Amino acid sequence: MSNSMRDLVIGEAELDDEDDDSFDEDTGETREKNRSRDQNMNDSSEDEDDDDDEEEIQKVREGFIVDEDEDDDVDENSEEERKRRKRKRRQERKEEEELDEEDLDLIGESVPDWQRKQPSQNKFKRLKQGHRDDETRATERRGLDQMFSDEDEEVEDRPYGGRSNRAAADEFDGFIEEDYPEDEEELQRQREDEEVARPRDKGIAGGVIDRTGLDRDALDDMDAIFGNGAEYDWALEVEEDEEVRKQEEQTLELKDVFEPSQLAEKLLTDEDNEIRYLDEPERFQLDRKPFKHLQITAEQFKEESHWIANLMWPKKQLASDLQVPFHKAVGKVLEYFVVEELEVPYVFQHRKDYLIHARKTRNPDHRDDPEAPEYIVNAEKLLTQDDLWRILELDIKFRSLVEKRNALEKMYDNLKAAADIEDDMVPKMIAQAVDMEQLQDLQDYINFQYSPQLKDIAAMNGNTKAAKRPGAKSSVFERVRKSRAYRMVKAYGITPDRLAQNALREGRRVIPDDEQSLPIDLADSLTDSDFPTGDQVLQSARQSFAEELFMSPRMRKHFRSLYYQMGEVSCRRTDKGLRRIDDAHPYYEIKYLINQTIADLARRPELFLKMMKAEEEGLVEVTIRLQNERDFRRQLHAEFASDNYSELADAWNEERLKVLNVAFPKLERVVVKGVKDTLRTACQEEILKLCREEYLKRLDQAPLKPKGMILGTTPRVLALSNGMGDSNRDPVFWAWVEEDGRVIDHGKFMNLARDESQREAFAELIERRKPDLIGVSGFSTETHRLVRDLESLVQEKGLMGPEYLDTETDDYRTDPLDVIVVNDEVARLYKDSPRAQAEHATLGSVTRYCIALAKYLQNPMKEYAALGKDVITLLYNPCQHLLPQDKLWKVLETSMVDMVNLCGVDINDAVGDPYTANLLPYVAGLGPRKATSVIKTINTNGGAVNTREELVGDPDNKKLPVVGPRVWNNCASFLSIDFDTSNPTSEPLDNTRVHPEDYELGRKMAADALELDEEDVKAETDENGPGAIVRKLFRDDEQEKVNELILEEYAEQLEKNFNQRKRATLETIRAELQVPYEELRRPIAPLSPDQVFVMFTGETKDSLAEGMNIPANIRVVKEEFAIAKLDCGIEGRIEAHDVNMRNGSMRDSIHVGQTVQAKLLEINRKDFYAKLSVRKEVVSKPYKRSSEYDQHSGTWDTRLEDQDKEDMQEKDKATGRTQRVIKHPLFRTFNSTQAEEYLGSQASGDVVIRPSSKGHDHLTITWRVADGVFQHIDVLELDKETEYTLGRQLRIGGKYQYADLDELIVEHVKAMARKVAELMGNEKFKEGSLADLERWLTSYSDANPNRSIYMFCINPKYPGYFNLCFKASRSSPIGIWNVKVVPGAFEMMKSQYPDMRALCNGFKLRFNSEITRMQQVRR
Repeated sequence: MSNSMRDLVIGEAELDDEDDDSFDEDTGETREKNRSRDQNMNDSSEDEDDDDDEEEIQKVREGFIVDEDEDDDVDENSEEERKRRKRKRRQERKEEEELDEEDLDLIGESVPDWQRKQPSQNKFKRLKQGHRDDETRATERRGLDQMFSDEDEEVEDRPYGGRSNRAAADEFDGFIEEDYPEDEEELQRQREDEEVARPRDKGIAGGVIDRTGLDRDALDDMDAIFGNGAEYDWALEVEEDEEVRKQEEQTLELKDVFEPSQLAEKLLTDEDNEIRYLDEPERFQLDRKPFKHLQITAEQFKEESHWIANLMWPKKQLASDLQVPFHKAVGKVLEYFVVEELEVPYVFQHRKDYLIHARKTRNPDHRDDPEAPEYIVNAEKLLTQDDLWRILELDIKFRSLVEKRNALEKMYDNLKAAADIEDDMVPKMIAQAVDMEQLQDLQDYINFQYSPQLKDIAAMNGNTKAAKRPGAKSSVFERVRKSRAYRMVKAYGITPDRLAQNALREGRRVIPDDEQSLPIDLADSLTDSDFPTGDQVLQSARQSFAEELFMSPRMRKHFRSLYYQMGEVSCRRTDKGLRRIDDAHPYYEIKYLINQTIADLARRPELFLKMMKAEEEGLVEVTIRLQNERDFRRQLHAEFASDNYSELADAWNEERLKVLNVAFPKLERVVVKGVKDTLRTACQEEILKLCREEYLKRLDQAPLKPKGMILGTTPRVLALSNGMGDSNRDPVFWAWVEEDGRVIDHGKFMNLARDESQREAFAELIERRKPDLIGVSGFSTETHRLVRDLESLVQEKGLMGPEYLDTETDDYRTDPLDVIVVNDEVARLYKDSPRAQAEHATLGSVTRYCIALAKYLQNPMKEYAALGKDVITLLYNPCQHLLPQDKLWKVLETSMVDMVNLCGVDINDAVGDPYTANLLPYVAGLGPRKATSVIKTINTNGGAVNTREELVGDPDNKKLPVVGPRVWNNCASFLSIDFDTSNPTSEPLDNTRVHPEDYELGRKMAADALELDEEDVKAETDENGPGAIVRKLFRDDEQEKVNELILEEYAEQLEKNFNQRKRATLETIRAELQVPYEELRRPIAPLSPDQVFVMFTGETKDSLAEGMNIPANIRVVKEEFAIAKLDCGIEGRIEAHDVNMRNGSMRDSIHVGQTVQAKLLEINRKDFYAKLSVRKEVVSKPYKRSSEYDQHSGTWDTRLEDQDKEDMQEKDKATGRTQRVIKHPLFRTFNSTQAEEYLGSQASGDVVIRPSSKGHDHLTITWRVADGVFQHIDVLELDKETEYTLGRQLRIGGKYQYADLDELIVEHVKAMARKVAELMGNEKFKEGSLADLERWLTSYSDANPNRSIYMFCINPKYPGYFNLCFKASRSSPIGIWNVKVVPGAFEMMKSQYPDMRALCNGFKLRFNSEITRMQQVRR
């Protein structure tokens, strides 16, 4: 078996699943592995093995098992391996040589049992080991008596007295204090011994030990004759340099250890690091990445400014006299973005004056009242923050436009230079092009018109692939143009481009000239070998002229403009959509929609997106027609026809009409496709804008304000939830969260409605913790009952909130605690997330849910930021599923950026608190990559930032730069630093929204407010630093004095002297000097009754509306009424007169436990209450959705709708199919599409029971396997009393049999759902498609050529199946085995495995047996 195959079976089995039990395929049981080998290896000398042992073990761990097939590779690598060991020995020898003989003697004195080995032993041992191979040495194990023996004799081997790093004059002389004898003779003898020893020490210092008995003179003579080897030092230096170079090359990097996908996920690729450390805003780098090398000229910059302004102006709806200021404002903003690289938040916060147009007019009241202002300033807002993001988006589009235009200009220049082509239309239209469609038209024209020349140019450049295939349109056209038939094309009397100019009314109208012979006669005279008949000549001429007309950029422009002005969009259902789209389907509102103008769709953009989605699914066909198509064709023919009146002219005009009839469908097809794409993009932008506004509203919520506190104060919250349980029978979980976000306490209550002991315990908790409020939420209508129970409990027990100062009475007071229903959309995502499990591993899911509720009330923005990209899973618009997910994330990110920079981020809090750190990527200039770098660098600098200036580095205090100057300029004012009154160097303006560039203005305003002259200011600043004046303003509590300043004069002086417009900036400074970083978000708005209803029931006004027929389960039956429960959990009341009485009794008509079809008469969303009717004549009336379209207005195809209904009824009569109702709460009268749409918003494993198309003895169970994957299970009913009753036996696949639906759901569907969850939760499961997994496996094998790997992914084509993909080595193909989920097990190769461990082991064993079988077959 090859190494790669053995690696897959053994390496993975032993390393990836070391704790797995082996699997017995014969018995289906698991057995424990033999652990004796591991126990035997637990030797005390394990840590003292040879380096070769370690290397060999590491090879085995990594799966590099050398087989006979790889001997050649081993031989090739052995030389490199020997060199590596040699370098290692040399390095270790240098370190060991630090111990000379005296050091060894010292060791011997301190360790009495230790004996120094003799050199002869060492050499002998080395000699013995010299012939051992590595494999033998790797398997040796030393005993205890060898523990301290030489491990690497190659490293230790050094002759006694050899070269050492110790000099003759030992630097450690005197380090060990010696006892000098008092006896003179003894002292003299010791000195003589030292003299005897000194020559040896000199030898150690660098000389050569004389072992031959030669004296120094003789040795010098030998050196003079033979040399001392110094002349070869250069070779040694080269070798050492090469060794250093190789060591540097072998330095491990992250990409050597981790897979590319892992590095990309963690933003640690080389490209990410380049973004991280480049001094440019991260979002700018990402947006402009495709155009990194594109240089915008000054002329192009001016063009871009006008291009953007012209696109935005029609939607602004400003006064016409503001158009020039608007264009200037756009140009200025573009300059900030492109030239100064300032992000949107910076421009909006610190360049507001350039977004406003101020009109200064004289005040007529000033004459009569001198104290009145002389001038009145009226400010018009030209650009909003949304407009700034739009400008930034259009900047990217313009760069794309310029890049395309540059490519076309280069193509045309090449044609001019190489083929001497002159086409005045091309450069003219390139300059006029304002969108990508027009540039694409030009590219199509050039490729068509000059195809031979482009091929020649490509051939000259060596690009043979550029040549088009034979038979392409341009090739056919070239054949016509080179033949005599092209004379017929010219005979039409006008060029296609000139005809297009006639249609566009460009220039003087050109009238075609008629030939002097009939078209057929001329065609007969132009026949040749390519076109031997006149009819062929005519046909080819028509096609050629029509093709030229189709490729004409001007004609396409003319068509496109008319379609935008006069186009009408209509839908027609396909045969597939006829039955799929029923009355309850979300696409029903577009099923028969016709004659919608572009303006109509602009008002309801979701309609067109639904049309396009339905067309992609094959349910409808979307067409765009011209309202006046007949008139348009007539007008176009009039521009083409000659003005002559004769039989000849009529013949030629008839021929021209045939040409138009050929060209028109082609033009229509290409233009309609472009119009659809443009409309789709425009409609997406409108929905994205609505999503951005909705998300911004949710972010624009300050922490819930405790009574008596200022806005922005964080509350202490007690959060409760019953989850999905019944609050009277199941536990109610609670969590107490302090204002700093710490979870102090948690627990649960039972039956707060009736259990007095629990009610007392709740009251005691309130008294002990004294929360500012109580937050409640849950997943069902039972939570509504819990809210009412808590409100009554607070009222009954008199539970009061904390005391607060009433500003009206100036007395302290308390109010009853508020019970608030909390928006739980973030908590639902958090409770079972990996982040929640890591933060609160010991707590239950509902308790973690309560924690998230409390934190949401404390700071909604932080909770949304912590979700990361998961925010796109929240619902902002009913049609957001029709949007591209990357575009949705991009626009949601802009909302978060706006709000984070409005509120600012305390940089020191972000360093210490992960929740606050989640906000850093949204700060202007930063992003996820730069944010991690910022925190890392601050921690390197000591873990705290003292001033904003410190962020760009402080060499004097050894502070590294955290960000570069450009990024710092963007982010400085949005990173706050608490003002420390006890620290004289603390800058008070660092805790404000004032940018450091405006600190001097703030200090000047503070000085003027304090009425300090220049001498006072100088004295104060000299003594206490630049921030002394503002510090004095705060210390003296004189902030209100800044309101007395007249900022108009400041602004005028700044504009006059420094050409800086700072009026709005001065207002910001004044506000910040009074209340630094004041909370500007709105207070949290309480949820409306409709929002609470949707949250607890999951039913919107579209999914549950009056007039619908819905299933209801009867719970209580009285003579006067009955109580039923709807699927959503709310109760409904059925009055006696709403029941068809049987024997005059309610109890005989309906009974408890029965599921009936009922008509929803009325619904009270505030009280969770409904009125129902079960009368047959009422229920039989179908529900019809309210339509905004007048059936007689011509926008709804009523005739086709009625015809389809008649056809469906006739078909049902022919098949004898009637609607069936099963008494079960999960039963729905859905088809497969409706079932999938219904389950799409449910959890994995949820079930719908529905009728089957196979007849009344079948049911279909549809359950949600995973996102977008649904399995439809056919259930055969046996032992049926009647045709419409449920069978007593339910059989699936002839193998599984159940007694009722509940047993089937629990034992079959839920059992499979648990197996699906087990597999998808395993580390071997990979999200994504099969193609994604194959790419991942290939990347993994490229990074680890000799390792094997296997992973699982879901098979969406066959619900209930998974793909097991494996790759034995880099050169091996990817193998795929199917794994089927069955109740309680996994099935692979017709064998069942009870769990993932058994499945993985079974796969390895089966793979091993397959390889063995294949090898035996080969033999």
